[in-house]
Amino acid sequence: MGGVREVVTGARRIVVKVGSSSLTTAAGGIDEQRLDTLVGTLGGLAGEGREVVLVSSGAIAAGLAPLHLPRRPRDLATQQAAAAVGQGLLIARYTAGFARHGLTVAQVLLTVDDVTRRAHYRNAYQTLRKLLDLGALPIVNENDTVATEEIRFGDNDRLAALVAALVDADLLVLLSDVDALYTGDPADPAARRIPVVRGESDLAGIAIGSAGRSGVGTGGMVTKVEAARIATGFGIPVVLTAAPLAAPALAGDEVGTLFEAAGTRPAARLFWLAHATAPRGRLHLDEGAVAAVVARRKSLLPAGITAVDGSFAAGDPVDLVDAGSGTPVARGLVNYDAVELPALLGRSTPELAAALGPGYEREVVHRDDLVLL
Repeated sequence: MGGVREVVTGARRIVVKVGSSSLTTAAGGIDEQRLDTLVGTLGGLAGEGREVVLVSSGAIAAGLAPLHLPRRPRDLATQQAAAAVGQGLLIARYTAGFARHGLTVAQVLLTVDDVTRRAHYRNAYQTLRKLLDLGALPIVNENDTVATEEIRFGDNDRLAALVAALVDADLLVLLSDVDALYTGDPADPAARRIPVVRGESDLAGIAIGSAGRSGVGTGGMVTKVEAARIATGFGIPVVLTAAPLAAPALAGDEVGTLFEAAGTRPAARLFWLAHATAPRGRLHLDEGAVAAVVARRKSLLPAGITAVDGSFAAGDPVDLVDAGSGTPVARGLVNYDAVELPALLGRSTPELAAALGPGYEREVVHRDDLVLL
């Protein structure tokens, strides 16, 4: 196989994500052998004094068989019912499995709000940090019982990348039913495994696809590559491989695909702004404002805004859009409510201060609250 990956063997805090198809039988129930194998591998890591956070799919899939559902349901209410049954079964199995390694597990259920709203994000960080300090092994999942968009459109790959950044992890491992990233469909004999991705140029021309092959999972290779982009952008290396190869992958063997991390970690707050927020509106910028924000890293002033879309309050994230092309160029926390802004557009801050008072001599988005997209 070659040498040992030192970024893996040197990682002290590791986030591991496992997908539904890697934990369940074709009928939808929990595959106890697969789960116990994974638990044994992660329990061994924790026994070495390394901190482990597990992001585990499988709640909906685990609930199918007990509810006599032949396949993953399409309607939201039945998915949520399956999650309500399956989540308890899943965490019970994990609790029993890790107990054999002397480990206490903690269930952490997150919704998209928990990683998009700043106050919730901070609370999630504090909870996970305290659990690790107390020697517990957090098991994170989307709260599928009450989630809506997450179930219909998402999966846990992006969540795992955000959790890795949240806990300042040294490594993210994405486990699925495919052993690596390939130059094409892995079933094609002509497709080659890509052992290392050093940057975007290594992904050029690769047919990633859009959906998983399993009937119980929701993610495909495209979501895993996007998760790898998010994590590596925060300075966290990522290993992508199949669940049965978890042990050699975590031992540093050159299996799967290693996505190398970017050189430096951005400020956590700006990373949160770029990847963990959903914009509540759009501010359309003229050419001069785009140049000021993007090229000169200046704050956004009312004079450079041509139009406002959306319903937002002061402090909400908004996208800054090039009015000419319609392309978002930055995201920031806005200092005004949506209803206030139309009367301010195109006017200078001294003019506004003279007409409306000194409270209006402020930026629409301060440069410290801006991240380029």
